[in-house]
Amino acid sequence: MKKKDIQPIRDGYGNALIELGKTNPNVLVLDADLSTSTRTNWFAKKFPERFIDVGIAEQNMVDIAAGLSIEGKIPFVTTYGVFVCGRAFDQIRNTVCYSNLNVKIVGSHGGISVGPDGGSHQAIEDIALMRILPHMTVVVPCDHHQAYKATLAMAEMIGPAYLRLAREATAAITDENSAFKIGKAQVLTEGDDCAVFFAGTIGDEVMKAVEMLHKKKMYPTVINMHTIKPIDKKCIIQYAKKFGKIMTIEEHLQAGGLGSAIAEVLVEHYPVKVKMLAIFDRFGESGQPGVLLDAFGLSADKISKKIEQFITEP
Repeated sequence: MKKKDIQPIRDGYGNALIELGKTNPNVLVLDADLSTSTRTNWFAKKFPERFIDVGIAEQNMVDIAAGLSIEGKIPFVTTYGVFVCGRAFDQIRNTVCYSNLNVKIVGSHGGISVGPDGGSHQAIEDIALMRILPHMTVVVPCDHHQAYKATLAMAEMIGPAYLRLAREATAAITDENSAFKIGKAQVLTEGDDCAVFFAGTIGDEVMKAVEMLHKKKMYPTVINMHTIKPIDKKCIIQYAKKFGKIMTIEEHLQAGGLGSAIAEVLVEHYPVKVKMLAIFDRFGESGQPGVLLDAFGLSADKISKKIEQFITEP
């Protein structure tokens, strides 16, 4: 039996930064006193002259990155998602996005699976905050392989971008040979019962849920919508037409996240029923990641039951 590939998604980011350090002299990395947690310390050890630790000064970090981008550098701003999207929102909005600067913003420790750190450190609104900003690209990879590819792709594109990462080690659901393109959804399994869209490391739980459903002879189509903005409208409309209803799953608030983005597409182009599995108008809590996912209805078991209900209901 093949050993499962289980690794924190942030490791993919750290490895990609090292690769960029070797191949692109314009790449710089900034962190806010969390480099061990975010894996930017890997880059710092190999390229110390291109690494800046600003301390606990997220707002200054974004403005420094903006200045560096004007001088032709490609800065990767990195800290916990709750800090960079919250504390530094003004700077991201008015300094980076308003001027359409080439700054890459990386929010680690997204979602409730941060666990014991509690609600104050669990970014569950970051996708909404970033995708509403003009010029901003928003990417939410599902595993460490995809995080690696997304980081390299973000360095190639011009303009502001947000990359969401997570803390916990999760099973890879792609591999090093899987195709990745910003703005292009990835179909993981084709089935005949319904369409399920997800984004991020919750994909580990989704795929476990799908295995449970297969034992019951239920076969959903599963789509990894790793890019929230620009979203793959063609893919959404294609499966809305095929099934007449869509389910979305995310480790984020319902308001402004993946489900909202997909519903916005459908209400304009092809209205169908949309069922959203998300966090509903509440903050995160302290607890072990698996316990929290189950409490918020996002464990594999809870997801499996919701998909089964969605398949069988009219």
